[in-house]
Amino acid sequence: MSHMESLTTYVGHFVDQLYQSGVRNIVISPGSRSTPLSLTFAEYNLFNIWVDIDERSAGFFATGIAKQTKKAVVLVCSSGTAAANYYPAIIEAAYSRIPLIVLTADRPHELRDVGAPQAIDQIKLYGDYVKWFHEMALPEATANMLQYARNHADRAVHTSQYQVKGPVHLNFPFREPLIPDFSLDNVWGDGAVITQHFPFEETQMSVSVLKDIERQLQGRKRGIIICGPHDYPDLADKVLDLAKKWQLPVFADPLSSLRHLDGGNVVVESYDSILKSKKIREFIHVDFIVRFGAMPVSKPVLQLLQENDIEQFIIDEDVTFRNPSIKSAHYIYGQPADIAKQLTSLSLSFDREWLLIWQQLNESAKKVLIQEQQTLTEGLAVRGIQTVIPDESILFVGNSMPIRDVDTFWLATDKMINIQANRGANGIDGILSTALGMATSGKRVTLLIGDISFLHSMNGLLLTKHYSLDLTIVLINNQGGGIFSFLPQAKEGSPHYEMLFGTPQTVEFEKIAALYNLNITAVDEWPAYLHALEASYKQKGVSLIEVKTDRNENVIWHQRKWQEIEKLTIAILEEHRDVY
Repeated sequence: MSHMESLTTYVGHFVDQLYQSGVRNIVISPGSRSTPLSLTFAEYNLFNIWVDIDERSAGFFATGIAKQTKKAVVLVCSSGTAAANYYPAIIEAAYSRIPLIVLTADRPHELRDVGAPQAIDQIKLYGDYVKWFHEMALPEATANMLQYARNHADRAVHTSQYQVKGPVHLNFPFREPLIPDFSLDNVWGDGAVITQHFPFEETQMSVSVLKDIERQLQGRKRGIIICGPHDYPDLADKVLDLAKKWQLPVFADPLSSLRHLDGGNVVVESYDSILKSKKIREFIHVDFIVRFGAMPVSKPVLQLLQENDIEQFIIDEDVTFRNPSIKSAHYIYGQPADIAKQLTSLSLSFDREWLLIWQQLNESAKKVLIQEQQTLTEGLAVRGIQTVIPDESILFVGNSMPIRDVDTFWLATDKMINIQANRGANGIDGILSTALGMATSGKRVTLLIGDISFLHSMNGLLLTKHYSLDLTIVLINNQGGGIFSFLPQAKEGSPHYEMLFGTPQTVEFEKIAALYNLNITAVDEWPAYLHALEASYKQKGVSLIEVKTDRNENVIWHQRKWQEIEKLTIAILEEHRDVY
């Protein structure tokens, strides 16, 4: 059999199997060596094909699609540094548990390490950040090798999606010529691998394990349930049921899906503001914490754990030890929603007044956070989005200050808003592309992003030239890295602060908007901001709302809020000193 027949049939069977195993979205960055893969995916004509010339943006775009669909997304690129540019997105996918199938084309073995162009060492290029790496064999069309291609396509899909989701990497060495011949017979084959995968979908803790947990919690009165970022459809409801049954406060991270549920007065969304003060963290005595999902965005929660010996019960899908407090903990492994449901069966009783105190603290803090303010601040930008955002849409939040302001100012709502962020590695890279990836679902996406992060990932906007995606970008322009203004670096008075941390920029964003044909509105007042948001949601395509703020004023405004909350919180705790 000729090289062309082997190449075409081998890749054709692999591509067909990906479809049979459930893949629907392919993100391709053009290149020569990846021609067999790219042309075959396009010729198959059943995939959603997305083309992005920038591999770094493409990686995050695929991440956004996978976040929204909760299905594996394929990435295709050429050899050399093209593959290296996927690295940030693969790291994010690893820590955020996002299923990606990375297909990198490569030089054949005889052209490696001999000075051939675009040839780098791609073997295990992504290290331990991928769940599985495999160097694919050179194309052959024997029955065994076609079955091999199918087996590895199927394995890639299922490995990326179970048990903990994550990226996988297959490296394809191809010899020239690279163009398949689709006029051949049996390109796709008819022997699809129909495998049944039986991941444990329901966790049943034994009676002895449940009794042991019950024994350890007996006699403890002041517990807190924490629900951090997660991707489990039923978990929020089950955690809420558990909190109601146990009558304990639940700290609901903005990425937990709990802030839009009827909490029955057990959901506490202002815990970050309440715990900002070290004095308050010392005042409050917590007996135990039960945590679902990853660690919350909130740094004060982490500080509470680090500064005290609090018994922790951490529920996770697998043995991953997500415990940055570096304190001892009890680990319960299984499907988190099932674990939460089984914990409701325990015969436990906790201090009712403890919950009442947290309800009072939460309401007190919320009144401070929603106090009317004439000046448009970064915190009010979040409140504005929550006021106007369409029901059942998506809010994607950039890292640094935007996610922290959402944590603080996004209060309980009856709107069903899917709040997402790249909180795996917490980087500012690829934010625009991830949000655009989520918009491929057809749902309206609102992106809240800072100016430095926007500039860092601006290449992602190239996709808006080719695809109809509905995205409202709320750009917080404080002319620099606003988050550093809250950190010790800003308080030291170093003459190098602005250069190294503040990183001031004077970019005229209307010119960027013109480059990408985006509608842009610049606002610095509350009524104009709400009007701009409402107008953007009535438009198709991408619109940009630039919110101009001042970094120094923003810090002062936040600190005043936290000081007032601290004062009111201490007063409430003094009234209930006997509980402690």
